[in-house]
Amino acid sequence: MSQAHGEALLTDLYQLTMLQSYLEHGYTDTAVFEFFVRKLPRTRAFLLAAGLEQALDYLEGLRFTGPELEWVRRSGRFSRDFADWLEGFRFSGEVHALPEGTVFFADEPVLRVTAPLPEAQLVESRLINLLHFQTLIASKAARCVLAARGSLLVDFGMRRAHGAEAALLAARACYLAGFAGTATVLAGMRWGIPIYGTMAHSYIEAHDDEAEAFEHFARSHPDNAVLLIDTYDTEAGARKVVRLAERLAAAGIRIRGVRIDSGDLAAHARRVRAILDQGGLREAIIFASGNLDEHELARLLETGAPIDGFGVGTRLDTSADVPYLDCAYKLMEYAGRARRKRSEGKATWPGRKQVWRERDAEGRIVRDVLTVEGDPQPGEGLLVPVMRDGRRLAPPEPLEAVRARARRELERLPPALRRLEPAETHFACEIAPALRALAAEVDRATGGG
Repeated sequence: MSQAHGEALLTDLYQLTMLQSYLEHGYTDTAVFEFFVRKLPRTRAFLLAAGLEQALDYLEGLRFTGPELEWVRRSGRFSRDFADWLEGFRFSGEVHALPEGTVFFADEPVLRVTAPLPEAQLVESRLINLLHFQTLIASKAARCVLAARGSLLVDFGMRRAHGAEAALLAARACYLAGFAGTATVLAGMRWGIPIYGTMAHSYIEAHDDEAEAFEHFARSHPDNAVLLIDTYDTEAGARKVVRLAERLAAAGIRIRGVRIDSGDLAAHARRVRAILDQGGLREAIIFASGNLDEHELARLLETGAPIDGFGVGTRLDTSADVPYLDCAYKLMEYAGRARRKRSEGKATWPGRKQVWRERDAEGRIVRDVLTVEGDPQPGEGLLVPVMRDGRRLAPPEPLEAVRARARRELERLPPALRRLEPAETHFACEIAPALRALAAEVDRATGGG
């Protein structure tokens, strides 16, 4: 899944039409764009930054291929000079960003691009596409992690994700946010994410006898004998597992656990736990799946359901309750002058900005302040340089390091931000006086009130 060669035309048409006009009229000075979320969804108290790695891949490798250039030339929409310019295109700018796994809030820049205007403009659509999706899924996954209270969580959502790239990036985003692993095999190969899986109901149905299906699978996978027991009768399936366990033990095979995928998961889990315990399988885990999300995880655990792990799929990989974020990538400075959009309901804060985060003695977030770059505030500045002259400043950050950062961020969330239910008011970053003054200055210069 390359993010570079052959994908330069994965953009909106208006990026190319603007570029040709910029070039024809000499608008090539340095521009500053920032990617941010305008407002949090009602059911999100925070968001978790993700997707930077793929965004940097895209910027570093962005080229127009021969077939793409041929299409531009024969489309009838663009000039020959413009097509020639595209042929030599390379991103040469710099990027500042929140490290992946960082908690953030509305109005706070997640990524800042500084480059000649045509370069910074061209990359808008794909950057939003990459950053938005993984941030969306990582933020949903983080809520599942908070709800699960340390239980094993596995991403099961590939088959209903919105395409191949979405399935892979969702697996990465879930792992980043704290999931133990994924069922998506390619994500394991590509990023070293632990992969989990058992069997489908079709495997059971292909056998004339359920117990025989269990035994065949256990003998084929003696180190991962987790058996799906709800194809016909969940409790009857559990009893068959118990009867099979002794025979398998003689062959040195231990049944690791059972999976339940339907019905009243809590009630079935209690009955199955009793059957397994009475049959001497106290160490066998119960793994549950089937239309789960953070609310269902919390409900099951609050009822004391004896479930050791969960496969979370469709509702996670599609972020079913919040399928998009109100995010944007906007021009903040051009040719050395701060710029500001004043559209009703979509006004932006101008200029190059930094987010300063103040924490208490336990590391919990106390307040965030958004201000112009060069106006230091108490705490730590969150945006850090990650690219200069179109090249990364450091090798790609190991995914385990990103995962550790996300874990620390979630552990240090204030109690009010850990709740699943929507709050009456959202945590909001403060706007520093220097930024308000700059906005007023820009408004006066552009005829605003």
